[in-house]
Amino acid sequence: MHYRSREVVQVRGSGLDCDVLVIGGGIVGLSTAHAIGRAAPGTRVTVLEKEPGPARHQTGRNSGVVHSGIYYRPGSLKARYAVRGAAEMIKFCAEYGIPHAVPGKLIVATDRAELPRLHALVQRGRENGIPVRELGPAQIMEYEPEVRGLAAIRVRTTGTCDFTAVARQLAESSGADIRYGAQVTRIDRRPDRGVAVRTARGDVVRGRVLVNCAGLHCDEIALLTGDEPGIRIVPFRGEYYDLARPELVRGLVYPVPDPAFPFLGVHLTRGLHGSVHVGPNAVPALAREGYGWGTVSARETASTAAWPGTWHLARRHWRYGAGELRRSLSKAAFVDQVRRLLPGVEPDDLVRAAPGVRAQAVRRDGSLVDDFLIRETPRAVHVLNAPSPAATASLPIGREVARRALAALAEA
Repeated sequence: MHYRSREVVQVRGSGLDCDVLVIGGGIVGLSTAHAIGRAAPGTRVTVLEKEPGPARHQTGRNSGVVHSGIYYRPGSLKARYAVRGAAEMIKFCAEYGIPHAVPGKLIVATDRAELPRLHALVQRGRENGIPVRELGPAQIMEYEPEVRGLAAIRVRTTGTCDFTAVARQLAESSGADIRYGAQVTRIDRRPDRGVAVRTARGDVVRGRVLVNCAGLHCDEIALLTGDEPGIRIVPFRGEYYDLARPELVRGLVYPVPDPAFPFLGVHLTRGLHGSVHVGPNAVPALAREGYGWGTVSARETASTAAWPGTWHLARRHWRYGAGELRRSLSKAAFVDQVRRLLPGVEPDDLVRAAPGVRAQAVRRDGSLVDDFLIRETPRAVHVLNAPSPAATASLPIGREVARRALAALAEA
């Protein structure tokens, strides 16, 4: 996405096109529009999405897992919204006939050093109100005959769904004016005149309050609005494979994650139609929408490199990053990682699948923002960190962003 420097948008006339102007047509932006329509019928909402349809990036390029909430710090937004959102997402899918399933998942320790972290997850799950069952090696094989591990926990509330279909349904039932192909290039916010947005096509849309749900570009939209977000989005590409022998995996199988990182590690996910997704790893992307090593944006890469937090992050975690990079460039290394869970997998069993990019917010000091981050400024609400499990938690996130937008609207 190309942005110009922030300039004043000249708008003729004083009429407003909407009350709330949402930038971003992913699942969070559409859930926000949907929630506003439910909470305050008659509120005029316009959604601007630069792509020709909804859910083209983070929403539509993930494993499709409805997360239980077991990983997240008790009391955090991620924990509260994921636990609540998982149940609501399954109910929403059932109500609208959207494909979904709740097979549960195993989190498997394959090394003795992982056992304390596995036990900590058991405690965290219980604190978050999630039912878990501890398993030994023989019990693991009852659920997953081809998976090996020293111990595991079963989380029965984990599911899968078609998040793209969910986004389409939210768009359809929101009652909002949704405009696709509307790439934002300029924003002018004035206390007495609301917010005016110009698109690449030259259209100008005016509203009383702006909501920034731009995902991979949310920090840039905040800057265009005139707000310093205090973070920058550092994009990490997640690369996936499909399993050519899907009969090797019955359900969802995850490793024990490293708590120092927001990534859950290479996992096995049986999809709604019988295929098995393997991945992702996590490597720096060379563009906000860099879905392959060949996709490079000099401007975006330079912007990422100019942020001090990027270099602090690299110095702190270069060993972890080197391992992820190796698995990206070497299929053999990726296979070795998968074999920790699934010893019988062979290189020919893994077939390249569509990758995704995670919009990870990084602070100036290099620390990763590990919770959802929503900030309010005059006439604006910015969603600045909403990667996984944001799709799972999108309904409660949408309600929270809608609440803040409506409060801003009442003050405008």
